[in-house]
Amino acid sequence: MSQLVTVEGGDGIAVVTINRPEALNALNDDVLAALEEAFFSLGRDPSVRVVILTGAGKAFVAGADIKAMAAFSPLEARAFAQRGQRVFSLIEDFPHPVIAAVNGFALGGGCELALACDLRIAADTAKAGQPEVNLGVTPGWGGTQRLARILGRSAAKLLLFTGDLVTAERGLALGLYSEVVAPGQLLPRCLELARTIASRGPVAVSYCKAAVNLGTESTLGHGLSHEAELFAQTFATEDQKEGMRAFIEKRPARFQGK
Repeated sequence: MSQLVTVEGGDGIAVVTINRPEALNALNDDVLAALEEAFFSLGRDPSVRVVILTGAGKAFVAGADIKAMAAFSPLEARAFAQRGQRVFSLIEDFPHPVIAAVNGFALGGGCELALACDLRIAADTAKAGQPEVNLGVTPGWGGTQRLARILGRSAAKLLLFTGDLVTAERGLALGLYSEVVAPGQLLPRCLELARTIASRGPVAVSYCKAAVNLGTESTLGHGLSHEAELFAQTFATEDQKEGMRAFIEKRPARFQGK
C-alpha cells in the first residue's frame, strides 16, 4: 500500500492516516487512489469493526491540491470531481463506522472528506470550511450536499456563500462535530469511542449505519420499512442470541459479528 496513506491498528479498530504532511495532506490523484485502496482493503477484512481517519502533522486535510487543479479543463474538472465523489462515497457507505479525527485544518476537500465520515471529533485548534468560492469555484466532492444534510440548508449556505472558516467550538455548535477535545486528547478520545463501538454487536452497528444513511435519503415511510426489515434480520444472527442471552445472564456479551 502507498505510504501516502498508512493503516495501523488491531482489536477491531483501524487507524487510517493521510500521510502527506509537507503539503498539509492535500488530496491529489495519488492520495485519492491510496485512500480508495485502503478502504477497499479494510472492507474485506472481517476483523475490522471501526475505522478512525486522520491526517499526519498539523492538518487533517487542507483541501485538494490547487496546483494540480489550476490548469484543468472543464472535462478534467468534472472527472476529478467524480473521482473524489466516488472515494468519499466509498467511505460514507463503508459497512462499519468511520470516525474522523480532525486534528487541524479541514478545508475544502478536507471538510468534504470529514463530512463523508459517520462521526467527527475535533481538536479545539481545528478549523474547517468550504472556501472554494474564494478561488472562483464551487465544492466538487459533496460539500454542497452533505453540508446541507448535516448542518441544515441555512447554515450550509452561509458557509458555502462566504467561504468563511469556523473554529472547532463554532463547528460543534453548528453540528459539524460530535465532540471537541484538547489536541493531546484527540486520538485517545477517538480510540476510546472506537473501542466502545467495537464492543457492541457488529452486525447491529452496521445495520444502524445503513438504516440512518438510507432513511435520511428517503421518505419516513420507506425508512421505517427498511428499519423493520433490518431489525428482523438481526434475529437471524448469532450476535442477537448472544446479546440477549448475556443480558438475561447478567454478563458482558461476546459478539462475533455473525
